[in-house]
Amino acid sequence: MALSEAQKKAVMHRDGPAIVLAGPGSGKTTVITRRTKYLIENCQIPPIHILVVTFTKAAADQMKRRFLELCHAQQTQVRFGTFHSVFYEILKNAYHLTAANIAGEDVKYRILKEIVAGMDLDTEEEGELLQAVAQEISLVKNEQIPLEHYYAANVPEEQFRAIFRQYAGRMEREALLDYDDLMTETLRLFRERPDILQGWRNRYQYILVDEFQDINRLQYDILKLLAAPRNNLFVVGDDDQSIYRFRGAKPEIMLHFPKEYPGAAQMLLDLNFRCPGHVIDAASKVIARNRVRFSKDIRQVKEDGAPVEKLLFQDQRQEALGIIRRIQQGVEKGGKYGDFAVLYRSNADAGVISQKLLEYNVPFCMRDVLPNLFAHWICGHITAYLRVAMGSRAREDFLKIVNRPKRYIERACLDTPRVDLERLRMYYEDKGWMIRRIDRLEYDLRVLAKLEPFAAVQYIRHNIGYESYLEEYADCRHMKAEELYEVLDRLAESARGCKTHEEWFARMDEYTQMLREQAQHRERNTDAVTLTTLHSAKGLEFPEVFLLDVNNGVIPYKKAMLQSDIEEERRMFYVGMTRASVRLMICVLKEKYGKELQPSPFLAGL
Repeated sequence: MALSEAQKKAVMHRDGPAIVLAGPGSGKTTVITRRTKYLIENCQIPPIHILVVTFTKAAADQMKRRFLELCHAQQTQVRFGTFHSVFYEILKNAYHLTAANIAGEDVKYRILKEIVAGMDLDTEEEGELLQAVAQEISLVKNEQIPLEHYYAANVPEEQFRAIFRQYAGRMEREALLDYDDLMTETLRLFRERPDILQGWRNRYQYILVDEFQDINRLQYDILKLLAAPRNNLFVVGDDDQSIYRFRGAKPEIMLHFPKEYPGAAQMLLDLNFRCPGHVIDAASKVIARNRVRFSKDIRQVKEDGAPVEKLLFQDQRQEALGIIRRIQQGVEKGGKYGDFAVLYRSNADAGVISQKLLEYNVPFCMRDVLPNLFAHWICGHITAYLRVAMGSRAREDFLKIVNRPKRYIERACLDTPRVDLERLRMYYEDKGWMIRRIDRLEYDLRVLAKLEPFAAVQYIRHNIGYESYLEEYADCRHMKAEELYEVLDRLAESARGCKTHEEWFARMDEYTQMLREQAQHRERNTDAVTLTTLHSAKGLEFPEVFLLDVNNGVIPYKKAMLQSDIEEERRMFYVGMTRASVRLMICVLKEKYGKELQPSPFLAGL
């Protein structure tokens, strides 16, 4: 493929720092592989002195494969790798590490689980808590925050600090490093051992960095040390596609690169080879509203194509049916299911569309492991209420409901495998107020037995008072009750249309089985509609793209309050728009869970 003038300029850059702004579909991988070849063949740089680094193993493998194809070679001494693999190589040489010293996520969570189990933490969902604590530990390490100056969001500060110290102690005693430690230890090694640093500087004299907008401060500090004093640092990325701040990515690093390296060459890959003109125009209007960015004028290569469509739906069910209708029409006209992708802000938004695709036998695959709504602890409480209403007297079911909301019924009186309400009344025979609570519980269970599932969920949350329990729980955990109410909203929505509790339970089982199969076969290359979050869609392209629920509170997300948060949400929307290689359809809801919604402010002017 012939290179554009901008690509040629980037490929033929020789020495010194350079920043390449590579818009969507602009051929950045081509530039990286071609420049690597140019350095070897035209500048006589030995391949062993070239490092090409990126963020995922898949991206590193793809670049290496394309480079080898370009050079008609079977192997190369150029080092293609992820940050973690490169840092592991450095530490391995310094400390004689082996793979046994690297703690995978399973080991990390096992250790955290053992530590948290020994603490008095009020939580319904242990996995949820462990994930949140693990993210905070990672943040402290990556941001190099002094532990005494960090204020935890998920557990009290002193407990978080205790967890952090115990975790660090366990890792040290067991001679283990997690993925964050690979970075912190490499930085420490380079600062303490200039001789070792010099050795690696001599080895990697030319460094090319892919997806530079996703770099964090720790990775950048190591790279700067490694590149100095030659500073042959060639970074490629797009600040408009920086969407991983939650993982520690700092888009401002890319923005400040020309200031840190005042003599750096700066190039813009301004041709979009992927998207039709109408998509480029719409996406450019959206991203231009961000204030903190490099100014760019992205030009099209393709024709204008089909206009960007805005599709208005009453609710999620109508939206799902409308999307399925469009997909089926496309297939009837000779298209493939694999031509279509449905993109959404978070996995929670995929519940209705995935259930409907399943119902209408439309093949689909998920790029993410979708969390199972029906495995959520709130669902466990709701279904326990329904099972007891249907006649279950199993102790495990009663324990899930008896004090949610608080009825002050002692666990000690539920000491048999099956619960007898008359025996319970006898236990409290001298306490009239407790008898009245038991009578009320029995009455509520009789009502639930007669209601359809959707009405039953609403009765549990409002009439029985389950929402008040969730409010108390959220208050103890320093979280917003609305996040838990949303789980109830999604459960109620999934129950809509079911006539009996058995029918709803069967739907849950079918959906759970589907998720299990999806998780096992995510990588299958089948003709199927792709379902993916905006985060996971980055780097991909699809002929026909549906953007789901483009409403205020979803895109941008309701938690995005600061200007920097809003700009990241806008970048995420921009990434979604620019995945479309033929047609883009933006779906907007009038209401969700019975509540009126407004279109996303990002749509203004489109």
